Amino acid sequence: MSATAFPDSDSIGKTRWFRLIPVAILVYIISFMDRTNISFAFSGIEKAFHVGKAQAGLAGGIFFIGYLFMQIPGGYLAEHWSAKKFVGIMILIWGVFAAASGIVHTYSQLLIVRFLLGVAEGGIWPAILVLISHWFPAKERARAYAFWIMNIAIASIITAPLSGWILTFASWRALFIIEGIFPFVIAAPIWWLMVYDYPHKAKWVTPEEQNYIETTIAAEQAELPPASSFRDVIKNTNVWKLVAVYFFIQIGFYGLALWLPTLVKELSKQGFGIVGLLVAIPYLFAMVGLWLNGAWSDKDRKYSLHVFGSLILGAITLVLSIYIGTSAALLALVLVSFAMAGSLSYDGPFWTVASTVLPVSMAGMAMGLINAIGNLGGFVGPYLGGYLQQQARGSFLTTALVLGVGLICAGLIMLSIRKKTISSNVSASASAG
Repeated sequence: MSATAFPDSDSIGKTRWFRLIPVAILVYIISFMDRTNISFAFSGIEKAFHVGKAQAGLAGGIFFIGYLFMQIPGGYLAEHWSAKKFVGIMILIWGVFAAASGIVHTYSQLLIVRFLLGVAEGGIWPAILVLISHWFPAKERARAYAFWIMNIAIASIITAPLSGWILTFASWRALFIIEGIFPFVIAAPIWWLMVYDYPHKAKWVTPEEQNYIETTIAAEQAELPPASSFRDVIKNTNVWKLVAVYFFIQIGFYGLALWLPTLVKELSKQGFGIVGLLVAIPYLFAMVGLWLNGAWSDKDRKYSLHVFGSLILGAITLVLSIYIGTSAALLALVLVSFAMAGSLSYDGPFWTVASTVLPVSMAGMAMGLINAIGNLGGFVGPYLGGYLQQQARGSFLTTALVLGVGLICAGLIMLSIRKKTISSNVSASASAG
């Protein structure tokens, strides 16, 4: 393919980076807040419903069972209907269940509401992945995904101090209700006003930028193998490898993320107000790691290797942090911060691979399938973390070893997805621009 088929990316505007991505970040910040603030409510839930750590972990993890149900439909509807409309509707629905988590009367009701919250939020991730794939060619996509996925780190930075502060003057129930209002007053209005499904629908996109985006993506799609049905998705070997990778990653990441406040509290011997501030530190490390790994992988296109490297970093530093423990609390916190960075920095290159294994018409369902089954690890991780701590009488070392093994398994499987199997022709052609 000739270089003239691609407009010069340096000569066109970059408005989409500053208009689209920040809105997507904001929406998912609130989404992530409503699913992870339960980590600050664990002790309150244990006392209110007279349950142990394993049951508290189940309340945190059951979200991911519900999360399964809208993944593939969400990706499909985003591609074949409208990502804007689908996400806009689901924001309002998830807000209802997020706030309802604070008014339940029994442990069983809490499980049901958290399950339904997972259903409501389930399709949003693949829908936004699809939206980004409409706006960013493959050669920019690792950076675009990394930029957007910073929402996880930013959400945690905001959630931890905010949740800790709320708990200094209110109950865990008030925590859910207060933060459950945010989808209605912040996320929904901004999303409906600012987001568009395609460049040609947005008035703020210049003709040059629109031409660059749509011409480049069309040429990239022409290089991909044909796929016309969901059968083509489930027959694709790389899709199932990515499912396995994502499953093991989510065991490690959510096992760490949802028990992080408890871990930091044990290391620091501080109250929740201070713990909320300390928990933000690992996510600052993660933001830096996300951007550096995304930018680096877009340059050399060794996406699988970048996923592997970040996960190995996460596994090793997590185990070391727990092994050191309170004997060197500051060093342990630094190591936990590197563990969180490693557990998140894989995201940009990973989803770039996932978005290029099939044509765009099928990519939404492929990413939905990966996110759906892979996120079962988000159920396993918190529950397993709570169970192992309960068996070890509060020690996190066995938990850290198991979570670390999950990250290492994910990295090793990712190495089996070779560069040439993820559309090397597309990468070469796009580079010609």
